[in-house]
Amino acid sequence: MADEIEKKEHHPADTNGDGKVSRKEEEMYLEFKRKELEDADAMRDAQRKMAWFALGGMLLYPFAVVIAVLAGLDQASKILGDMAATYFVAVAGIVAAFFGSQAFGNKK
Repeated sequence: MADEIEKKEHHPADTNGDGKVSRKEEEMYLEFKRKELEDADAMRDAQRKMAWFALGGMLLYPFAVVIAVLAGLDQASKILGDMAATYFVAVAGIVAAFFGSQAFGNKK
């Protein structure tokens, strides 16, 4: 056992591999981690906004059809009605992907 070579893992902040973390390396590492957290937070915020916007559109879509009928735009209401099935499936996919990724991420 004495002949075995031990593998020493270096701290991720040790960029030059000398086994010591200098103040500059530590500052760079902390700044990198801070940016990484900010980017992840911004991504989650953007995904959340996209999902809520899609959900809002999904809820307001029927009102667009009703407004088109009330405005006497029969062709527009027919087109909106024909698009509804595809629209609802697409938006439901976006919302399901968002909430699914959130549930999967919370399990980690």
